[in-house]
Amino acid sequence: MIITVQGAPLYVYTGGRDFDAAKPTMLFIHGVLNDHSVWGLQSRYFAHHGWNVLVPDLPGHNRSAGVPPDSVKEAALAVIALLDTMQIDRIVLIGHSFGALIALEAASRIQDRVDRLALLGIAYPMRVSEALLEASVKAPEEAIRLVTRFSYSGLAAPPSALGPGTWLPGLGRALMRRVLASNPDHNPFYAGFLACDRYKGGDSAITRVHCPILFMLGDEDQMTPPKGAKALIDQAHSAQVLRLQVGHQMMSEAPDQVLEGLRVFVK
Repeated sequence: MIITVQGAPLYVYTGGRDFDAAKPTMLFIHGVLNDHSVWGLQSRYFAHHGWNVLVPDLPGHNRSAGVPPDSVKEAALAVIALLDTMQIDRIVLIGHSFGALIALEAASRIQDRVDRLALLGIAYPMRVSEALLEASVKAPEEAIRLVTRFSYSGLAAPPSALGPGTWLPGLGRALMRRVLASNPDHNPFYAGFLACDRYKGGDSAITRVHCPILFMLGDEDQMTPPKGAKALIDQAHSAQVLRLQVGHQMMSEAPDQVLEGLRVFVK
């Protein structure tokens, strides 16, 4: 569905179900140069098992209009504006990578409205090299190749993903190209990397979150290695840690494990 948020059309995937105010709601947030599709299996499951599911394309990404947020705060305010527009008072927030920083910042701002917070593939600080920032502007295809190289631990997906023999790196690169091409006026690649690199509020944000927090980390993650989450875990009021033998793009590399981890967490 398309909802006008902050004056611009925002696409929100709902798992094929209409929104029902009587049901609990969870909101999934994607990472840099991704879109709602990275949450395919997980969002569909919850949408058909008693939940409202909201999976937006961030502003300026794929089907959503507007300017891509170049700060975590700006992206978090867009997420909060979506909740306010839909008059949602209680929420489970789930974010991956850049989306995890956004979820953390949003949760710290609407504290009592958040029942659960799941942070997948998170690190803080989430620094991005100058070379990669520059490549995202001057040589985006090379930057996409590098990001893909460090985002996956294997070459083939399990049968529960998109079928035996699925080449996940190829699919990931195709998605990134599609999202980049969807916005000829602005660069969501550079904006997302810049937001991650410059975010300074994680250590204070985590102390303002009092709901249970799940950290889901990939042991083979080369983009945000598990040790990068230690500072947040140590400062969290109520933290659970789930380690998976996967890389950064865990939702596609281990879709069933990610789903089960989330299902148990919100049960």
